[in-house]
Amino acid sequence: MSKREVYETRTEALLQPIATAQGVEIYDVEYVKEGSDYYLRAYIDKAEGVSIVDCENVSRALSDALDREDFIPDAYILEVSSPGLGRTLKKDRHLARSIGQEVEIKLYKPLEGTKEFSGVLKSFDEGSIVITGDAGDCAFARNDIAVIRLALDF
Repeated sequence: MSKREVYETRTEALLQPIATAQGVEIYDVEYVKEGSDYYLRAYIDKAEGVSIVDCENVSRALSDALDREDFIPDAYILEVSSPGLGRTLKKDRHLARSIGQEVEIKLYKPLEGTKEFSGVLKSFDEGSIVITGDAGDCAFARNDIAVIRLALDF
């Protein structure tokens, strides 16, 4: 397990009782380096939407728990937020909740001259994701997908 995976897993374990106590669920946890800074991001969600107060309460409690455990030696910036409307679908549970919704897929390499596709998420398994678009069903190998996210409809 990489350092990043260890930090994310341990943070999610610390966050679980906090999320339960605050009436939110954990959407995702990520530890990333952007430029010269490290970020520990916790994304929380709930059916009626996440408020700034939810983020503030979870952030304070998680910060205290992380200070107590002190397992990340690098300096980092803690961020707690909603995953947003155009949320990235990283995990199977994210995909399962999004069946029947409009998604956007970006590929690492072009397929038939394009890297971007959109359609309704029809199904997925451990190796592929199927969307339904204007041309019918289209299947993509999961390891060819750079990002899949909910489409924003304005």
